[in-house]
Amino acid sequence: MTYDVINSQTSLDVVICTYNNARLLRRTLESLTGQNSGAGGLGVLVVNNNCTDETDEVVKDYTARIPRLRSTHETRQGLTWARLCGVNSSTASWIAFVDDDCLLEPNWVANAISFASKTPECGAFGGRVVLDWEEPPPAYVNSYRYAFAEQDHGAALQRVEWLVGAGMVVNRAALERSGWLRKQLLQDRIGTRLVSGGDMEIALRIASAGLDLWYVPNCVLRHFIPRSRTSVGYLRRLIRGLGAADTLCEAIKWPESYWSWVWNSLRVAAKESYYTARMAPRNMSHHGLIDLTIRVNFTLGRLSGLSYVVAMKSSGRRELIGVTSKRAGARHAGQNS
Repeated sequence: MTYDVINSQTSLDVVICTYNNARLLRRTLESLTGQNSGAGGLGVLVVNNNCTDETDEVVKDYTARIPRLRSTHETRQGLTWARLCGVNSSTASWIAFVDDDCLLEPNWVANAISFASKTPECGAFGGRVVLDWEEPPPAYVNSYRYAFAEQDHGAALQRVEWLVGAGMVVNRAALERSGWLRKQLLQDRIGTRLVSGGDMEIALRIASAGLDLWYVPNCVLRHFIPRSRTSVGYLRRLIRGLGAADTLCEAIKWPESYWSWVWNSLRVAAKESYYTARMAPRNMSHHGLIDLTIRVNFTLGRLSGLSYVVAMKSSGRRELIGVTSKRAGARHAGQNS
């Protein structure tokens, strides 16, 4: 099935949103040197989100080595605002969100442009995300590799239901159709606050617009994880943010009333709490107790997400609850009329 709003021209802008991470940004830009864009066009845009370190100097160091590298500034703090700025400040038909701690394999750009040119009806796609640890992580981290945006669905090209934000490539026309450019409902990381859900919202809203999400295994990037991000405290904060994001994403997809969503959210949190309590006597080892506290933080995150929605104005809740299911329903009704 093809979609008349999809632009078949294949140009790609790599958008790198960054906040006080110049050391790793340098490595990300280094991985873009020498990339072959194949038959398509490539641009690189760094979005400086109120950096106070040497980010601007790092970008200047690479302007001669990366054709069409430029930068812009976004003063509203937060990854969602920075991504929006990146989209509005770029012109390519496809936009790749590459984090400032991601290292692209040498053929990543060529493979991405090749897939985009062959699949112009695709809404968004992402590749294999390999975790690149600064040091081997503690044993308790291995159960939560998903929290660091690991993505590996195997060696086969396939449609998927969602994508991680690291290395997600979106079709500009699909993003416009999804309504995300006009209204963003969820935020991602804000400064040092581990807020989550913005990238999941993008994927969900593109899918609800009737466009496929794809996993493209030959687009490989390495997500660098510094030692500081494997501490127990950091992982608890990260998982708590993901718990809140999970609840908010369920709200976006919820097909029924607000109150039925509230009841379902409480039921899910209670079920998780019961399961965690039952597992507690079996987790008396050091690592078991750490895992227990991490699981508790996921449930606490769910409840904080619920509290956030309950505290919203009714108009805000109407915008949030079921936005993707309503859009999908309207699309199906239009197709059947």
